[in-house]
Amino acid sequence: MVKSRQKAELNLIQRLIEKNFLFRGMEEGWLEEYLSPSLLKEEKLFSNRPIYTAFRPDEFIDGLYLTLDEGLVIMRSAPLDRIIAITYPGGCFGLHSLRFSFGLAVQGFPSLVEAYKTTHVLKIPVETIQRLYEESELFRQRYYLLFELRQKFQYHLLNCSTYPPQAVASLLRALIYQERELGNQPNVQGIYEFDLPIDVIARACQLNQRTVEQVLKGMHKVGLLTPPKNAEASTDLLCIVDPEGLKEVYSATRDKVSWWPLR
Repeated sequence: MVKSRQKAELNLIQRLIEKNFLFRGMEEGWLEEYLSPSLLKEEKLFSNRPIYTAFRPDEFIDGLYLTLDEGLVIMRSAPLDRIIAITYPGGCFGLHSLRFSFGLAVQGFPSLVEAYKTTHVLKIPVETIQRLYEESELFRQRYYLLFELRQKFQYHLLNCSTYPPQAVASLLRALIYQERELGNQPNVQGIYEFDLPIDVIARACQLNQRTVEQVLKGMHKVGLLTPPKNAEASTDLLCIVDPEGLKEVYSATRDKVSWWPLR
């Protein structure tokens, strides 16, 4: 039983080294000095359940969440219920609510963080994260980049115009940039794959779901998106095959997108 537990704990460290941005490629023996077995407890976050509320005045959370697999974690702003952050497996969330580094300076309005779909995470205490931050230059650089990516993601959303093709393209470009920098995308075929429900797109872009459906239909028609090759894939899976073409839509005005019927 003890050997089995030790193996499971070791597997969690190996999974972090292989798949999580903050720890990818780090030396296993060195990392074990920070991540003791008592810390490595995988948690299951159920869909549509709140995890915490970020940016509450003088309130912080006690650990950093590392996404392991499955899942889709979102942050929703109030009062417009707009999605302002999306975290996929391989990423992290909670940095803005830790009591050190940028977490002490980042301010915002209370925003709900929730698992949109069932998600497996590893929660590491803030004390351990702070120790890694102080003692590892590589960890610190990656930590900085996570903050930078969050700001750039929200910058893309600021460029969501009322023109539906550009609004959706803004979100998709934000996700492409984020996941490419994190080393999670594209896949070996060069395709960007996102588990991205229409409701999530609508909330991020401030569009109704019917309009989002029409935009995605147009993007499929002109070859920006392609249907999943796996017949068993989620119906929410978006496969982007032409990120450069998507970039043109992102920067377009309504006169430049010929496939959108409404002018």
